[in-house]
Amino acid sequence: MRTLIFFLLFLAATGYYAVTAVYTGLRNVDEPTRQVLMVAYALVSAGALASPFMFSRWSAAGWPNPIVKHTVHALIAVLLGQILMAAVMLAGDLLLGIGAVLVAVQAAGTAPPSDGMATISRSPITAQLAMFSGSLLTLGLLYGVSQRYRYRIRTTQIPIKDLPHAFHGLRIVHLSDIHAGSFDNPQAVAKGVGLAVALNPDLVLFSGDLVNNRADEFEPYLDIFARLRAPLGVYSVLGNHDYGDYIRWPSRGAKQENLHRLLHYQRMAGWQPLLNESVTIQKGGDRLTIIGVENWSGRANFSRYGDLAKAVSKTLADYPAILLSHDPSHWEAEVVDTYPQIVLTLSGHTHGMQFGIESSWLKWSPVQYFYKQWAGLYQRGHQHLYVNRGFGFLGYLGRLGMPPEIALLELVKAP
Repeated sequence: MRTLIFFLLFLAATGYYAVTAVYTGLRNVDEPTRQVLMVAYALVSAGALASPFMFSRWSAAGWPNPIVKHTVHALIAVLLGQILMAAVMLAGDLLLGIGAVLVAVQAAGTAPPSDGMATISRSPITAQLAMFSGSLLTLGLLYGVSQRYRYRIRTTQIPIKDLPHAFHGLRIVHLSDIHAGSFDNPQAVAKGVGLAVALNPDLVLFSGDLVNNRADEFEPYLDIFARLRAPLGVYSVLGNHDYGDYIRWPSRGAKQENLHRLLHYQRMAGWQPLLNESVTIQKGGDRLTIIGVENWSGRANFSRYGDLAKAVSKTLADYPAILLSHDPSHWEAEVVDTYPQIVLTLSGHTHGMQFGIESSWLKWSPVQYFYKQWAGLYQRGHQHLYVNRGFGFLGYLGRLGMPPEIALLELVKAP
């Protein structure tokens, strides 16, 4: 209840500051036009403030139709723009407050006292800056919707200590976070899978979150993902969304049946799920271990079904191993230093928050304030972690500056 009250107060403050920004920013517009614009914005603002509740109602239960789905997501983009507008206006008010205090202190030190103090009011420039910032973010997020199927192949070479000779140059296609329940364009998805197949990988590894909540979300795309093939196999693990923890089930049995069906679909597609277990692949007489652990997070608000000790128990410490673990926070929490034979961990989960900037001089996303390792390759000693930015999308029906990823990882012997 306290969380709901806090959230409502947050929305109220956001709405107030956003409307104030528009009202102040349009101060120089003639009155009839200003009134029309304010009424129009008030209606859109009301819909934006209500969008989280509409999303909560329909996202898990199923959307009435695509128009409602995309309208609600557009309103969420407006809401995020409003939050930025509110932040700019709040910063402006803080500066005004500091200015008012300084004026008051200066006036108190004068003799005789001033007959009155100058009125301090919000600047239209600050309001217009808030409107520009909020509009830019909203338009950017709406543009990102058109980028949600613009798959990007990222090729990374990873030097592995004591890599068996036969596995030097091993090509791994790493996918993560498919979230089939969010898809609405099978042709675009098929094109993305085709890009992965065209890379001719030796091995395909999937690090979890095949669906949003229900196994049936994957069924329409089963034949598409069944095209993923590799000489050394296709292996997968479960992510936090695959267990159905985020929706209500009529019974515990129904939830378990959903998970069994999800695993059945994966096997039908030719994938081999690894549930706290390992397999050994062979090539040219050499061996490499693939370990798969169920979802385990270093953050308390996510599930911990994984048992790494069990998964590793039947492996040989003399052979290097690749670990599939959905949540990258698992790497520092249980893998690094504890299991030196795990030379590479493959994760996903963060999606790069589907929003950020990546260039030769800047790599930033809001998700970095929650996850230390959130996208790309990381190293600690001889151990590596690769965090995939995700093939699909969840929540926000788009990707802005953080395109969906198909990772091609090439293993080479470390010098």
